[in-house]
Amino acid sequence: MKKQTPLKIPASHPVFVGHFPGTPIVPGVVLLDEVMHAIVADTGLAETSWQISSVKFLSPLKPDEAVIIELEQLANGTLKFEVLEGNRQIVIGNLVIKQAATDT
Repeated sequence: MKKQTPLKIPASHPVFVGHFPGTPIVPGVVLLDEVMHAIVADTGLAETSWQISSVKFLSPLKPDEAVIIELEQLANGTLKFEVLEGNRQIVIGNLVIKQAATDT
């Protein structure tokens, strides 16, 4: 089952001062941070429990554009995420739970 979280990065966000004046876009790191907040809220697991196995930035996101963060737990334990503005994919990716280090 897919879980959805609405997101809108306001034009007043301080990141837009330097990214990019005159033609602002939401930095990828800000989008990934918001995705991680949604994952923590959905799963209850800390951000440090996850490892990104793949991520693709497909389309720029402008300030004040309303998007949806969509999360889907796959049968193999992978967590698939998408940031969508309607049918337009902004970013897609997969995360897996980090394996605990073992002493040998």
